[in-house]
Amino acid sequence: MEIEVATNLVVRNVEEDVALALKQLAASHGRSAEAEHREILRMVLQRPKRRTVAEVLSSMPNVGEDADFNFRNA
Repeated sequence: MEIEVATNLVVRNVEEDVALALKQLAASHGRSAEAEHREILRMVLQRPKRRTVAEVLSSMPNVGEDADFNFRNA
């Protein structure tokens, strides 16, 4: 069984317009500014790692022949 430990985070010197935007976004999602802040941090910091071009290309299936993609001879 895994136990999650929460910690407190204090953010100081946040510009007024940023704080207001956070409160408005939170209200539009029906949650507190604190809950919205947690969700923003979670979305940004725990998203999947971006793949390199090489990783994307190597994951593509090997289909067709080179001639299938030669539009100059068509």
